[in-house]
Amino acid sequence: MTPSDNRIARIFHHEATPGILLMAAMVFALIVSNSGAAWYDAFLTTYARLTIGEWGIEKPVLLWINDGLMAVFFLLVGLELKREIMFGELSSLRKSSLALFGAVGGIAIPSGIYAWINRGDPVAINGWAIPAATDIAFALGILAILGSRVPIALKILLTSIAVIDDLAAIVIIAVFYTNQLSMASLGAAAILLAALFAINRMGVRTMAPYLLLGIALWISVLKSGVHATLAGVALAAFIPTGKSADDKTGMTYRLEHGLHSWVVFLILPVFAFANAGVPILGLSLADLMKPVPLGIALGLFAGKQIGVFSFAWMAVKLGIARLPTGVTWSQVYGLAALCGIGFTMSLFIGSLAFEGGGGPDYAVDDRLGILAGSFLSAIVGVVVLRMACKPRNDVDEHALDGGLLGPRGDEEKKVESSPA
Repeated sequence: MTPSDNRIARIFHHEATPGILLMAAMVFALIVSNSGAAWYDAFLTTYARLTIGEWGIEKPVLLWINDGLMAVFFLLVGLELKREIMFGELSSLRKSSLALFGAVGGIAIPSGIYAWINRGDPVAINGWAIPAATDIAFALGILAILGSRVPIALKILLTSIAVIDDLAAIVIIAVFYTNQLSMASLGAAAILLAALFAINRMGVRTMAPYLLLGIALWISVLKSGVHATLAGVALAAFIPTGKSADDKTGMTYRLEHGLHSWVVFLILPVFAFANAGVPILGLSLADLMKPVPLGIALGLFAGKQIGVFSFAWMAVKLGIARLPTGVTWSQVYGLAALCGIGFTMSLFIGSLAFEGGGGPDYAVDDRLGILAGSFLSAIVGVVVLRMACKPRNDVDEHALDGGLLGPRGDEEKKVESSPA
């Protein structure tokens, strides 16, 4: 490999790359949507149809992205959740207690702030879960920009909080953002889940049967009224694992690494571009002060800081958890601020909360609040952590390639004696 090839490889494997790509996609979407170009909305609202004989699915391009491509993203999230639960920071209560309390606070307080501000609007109240989300790719990307001065234990704590946050988001989507159910499609999905369980127990270790059943499961869930992306998480639960998180013979390891580049370099940027386009020309401070954008922005910016930090502090003071070795409370506060970067998951929940009409159109308001809250959270998080973290020379900041959910392998082993 030539020196230039090596530099390119390091850029593509740098922790900051996912966050930078998301930022670029968001900026491009804002430029296009405010340039007067009609093709942006025309493209996203164009219907595309997939047919097999007389059977077919017809959806606008935006929903193919949100229901189809994001199912692959949720498959990767599910695989990484499974890895953390079986081998990582969620494998025991001792390891996960601090992250668990921080995540609960980071969900409850932002949701409460939004719900209180929008308590009088029966349509707006549907968006209560929008500020509860954390965009792990964006947050870790911002954290990586600070380089080796950030303790690895702090990155793992952020990862653990985001893992629990993602798990909660999956449950919220399944319970609160499910349309009218089709029992026939749900029955078909149940049969497919049983088939996945059966081949897992039979010891099938080739990928094709799982992926074919997974595609059929996605179609059944799509037709059932439950959001189709949950099929990705369900499929991940049945993918066989190896003997450890780094067992390269395990199917979860191979599939996770195979999907990672597609998700980081294609799916998430495409999703961001399709959902972040907000016409901001002509907007004023009064537009941001409307209940929906204000509730989201305050939930992400203030709610995450208050919720994550105060619940983590309470867990330590009660003796339920301990701070990881080398991590200070000022660093935890900076981490809490970064948890307010909602972006991808917030945009996704917002698309579910206000789809279908039946009342005021909050499609612009929710995105405005998400962008404002996420931007302010990123600024405060970077400033606080830059002041709280001393420069260190013992870690190669380019070497922490750990997927969407952060460090793994050798980096985890270095701090496994430090409970998170």
